[in-house]
Amino acid sequence: MSQTTLPENGAPRPRREIAAASPRTLRFYRRVLRELTEAGIDFLVGGGYAFERYLGIGRLVKDLDLFLRADDVQKALEHLRQHLGCDTELTFPHWLGKVRKRGNHVDFIFNAGNGVCSVDDDWFNYAVPSRVLDVPVLLCPVEEMIWSKAFVMERERYDGADVAHLLHACAGSLDWDRLRQRFGKHWRILFAHLTLFGFIYPSERRRIPEAVMRECMRLLEHEMRHATSRKICRGTLTSRAQYLVDLELWGYEDARLAPHGSMTEEDASIWTAAIDAEASRPLGERPREAVAPNDLPIGETTHGSM
Repeated sequence: MSQTTLPENGAPRPRREIAAASPRTLRFYRRVLRELTEAGIDFLVGGGYAFERYLGIGRLVKDLDLFLRADDVQKALEHLRQHLGCDTELTFPHWLGKVRKRGNHVDFIFNAGNGVCSVDDDWFNYAVPSRVLDVPVLLCPVEEMIWSKAFVMERERYDGADVAHLLHACAGSLDWDRLRQRFGKHWRILFAHLTLFGFIYPSERRRIPEAVMRECMRLLEHEMRHATSRKICRGTLTSRAQYLVDLELWGYEDARLAPHGSMTEEDASIWTAAIDAEASRPLGERPREAVAPNDLPIGETTHGSM
């Protein structure tokens, strides 16, 4: 069983952590980590804490993201409610819970917002030992970090740079077979990021195994000869907001829903209702202040930036 190791210079940098979060917040994070550990509830540390350790560089970390199996989430929330007096919630039933106390919070993640990246046993089987806030923990495997981040392409948040940096730091020790298996039928997302990696780092293209690129190209050639006739929009796997027009006006099926995905109509509805329209600006919504060209006096036009 191969396992990604941390860079030699990837030790925690307390000054960076203290600069990013208040001492009170860090104490809360530490108590949560210790309480879950002592209770024997499995969890992994992801997010910024794992990211900075894989890259071996400091990064301002404000949040604590913990990854759990779906079956353990309610148990963890209830335990922290009873033992630390936290307020708890299952924020989005298909992927996210939260614990809160005195203005601080910790995210409990058990899937991705698109329903694709469920936390299963392999997350734990390939986890990497480390220390966070002086507590022994396991970090999310880098393969799973790449997998889950690769789909995040919202207008207001794009994790492609994180994917490129993880590839840059860890390509030599990645379990490429396992990474390809994670993407499975969504291999084009992996291929897109690997192609971008070669664009971002022209001198580092050989870090990506040639066999991986050739397999992606083989799959691409096969799909070019065998196009599907079913109108499916997989854009919703990358953005919950930007492809609503495809579903609502253009008649495409939502790839997040059965039989294509794992989300229910209710999951999608709750997730859609939480969209920040001002930040996401979904296509098809007319801004309140906008004036249609036909409404303007003759001779006047509207102007906007691309």
